[in-house]
Amino acid sequence: MIAASGSLFPELVGLPEIGFKTGILPSQKLEELVAAGHISAATPVLAEQIQPSSIDLRLGAVAYRVRASFLPGENSTVARKLSDHKLHELDLSRPAVLEKGCVYIVPLQEELSLPPQISGKVNPKSSTGRLDIFTRLITDYGRQFEFVPAGYKGKLYAEIVPRTFSVLVREGARLSQLRLTRGAPQFSDADLVRLDEREMLVYGEDEMPVGAMIADGLRLSVDLNGTSDSEIIGYRAKKHSSLIDLDRINYYEPGEFWDPIRRTKNHDLVLDPEDFYILASKEKVRIPPGFAAEMVPYDPSVGEFRIHYAGFFDPGFGYGTDDIKGTRAVLEVRSHEVPFLLEDGQEVGSLTFERLMCLPDRLYGQGIGSSYQKQGLALSKHFKR
Repeated sequence: MIAASGSLFPELVGLPEIGFKTGILPSQKLEELVAAGHISAATPVLAEQIQPSSIDLRLGAVAYRVRASFLPGENSTVARKLSDHKLHELDLSRPAVLEKGCVYIVPLQEELSLPPQISGKVNPKSSTGRLDIFTRLITDYGRQFEFVPAGYKGKLYAEIVPRTFSVLVREGARLSQLRLTRGAPQFSDADLVRLDEREMLVYGEDEMPVGAMIADGLRLSVDLNGTSDSEIIGYRAKKHSSLIDLDRINYYEPGEFWDPIRRTKNHDLVLDPEDFYILASKEKVRIPPGFAAEMVPYDPSVGEFRIHYAGFFDPGFGYGTDDIKGTRAVLEVRSHEVPFLLEDGQEVGSLTFERLMCLPDRLYGQGIGSSYQKQGLALSKHFKR
């Protein structure tokens, strides 16, 4: 249903209804799948798990420490692999520590019985990525991470590897989000150019529209200049710090876990191998209501670094009638093998856009308690602002 005047989502008022046979399923379609039992759980799915174009997945009651990451392959279930490779079990019905550098497999509460034409993909949630918690989905008989094949029927599992901080978790924690797609819709650069002409996808620091760089998606560059009121252009995680309880919001002092990075004379930054950085994009981007976007790494031939683990942007990110002129993308950055020099304005990734089947009945933002709608350079919600 399209929001009516006076609703929490005035951005949707007056927009033409759209309808396609293929595309990402919006919030109301996800609710229909839950009601029909295609998405189920022993503990009922909560209303707040449903996002504009994704559903949050919850950890189950037990975590298995394993020797190494694995895929079950086409001839095995995850449970069968666990019986051979688990080291010990953790009870998540009470707080439990996931140690930095260790690999865990956690059965999720949600199970799927998808219609034949519906497939899925999972991304870490934003706060998960900003804590450098590496997590990805595994399915029974799966031959690749993160993807749910069309028509899949079975359990879901999360592989979790805290990389920088040991974390305290509990049953029900939501570290990742699933989006479901009907068919395989295509959205070309030409389509993206037309969308930019209509919606103004990119704004600058002065809140004026700027030309979008479109080539295999919407290109994003890194901001190493900072803002007029702050010389801090990023954060580097400390190598040795305390435990982080994922249930504690706006709680931790940033200085106990992060070293601020200040603007240099040359507006550049040397990434040290295997250190973890939080940076921000120079561009302030908008995701219109009928679309979602995913951050993908830039061509690896330009540098051995990884950008953005939690790369999914719901409809309404940086968009709205409440004076939002785009929002910066926060970049989770790790260099590999050798030190690497980043320079201000260097292209580091791109946003690929996908259309929804129809407009969602809610948008990313304050109306649904989103944490990062007006973010600049922002750590995860666990740290004091």
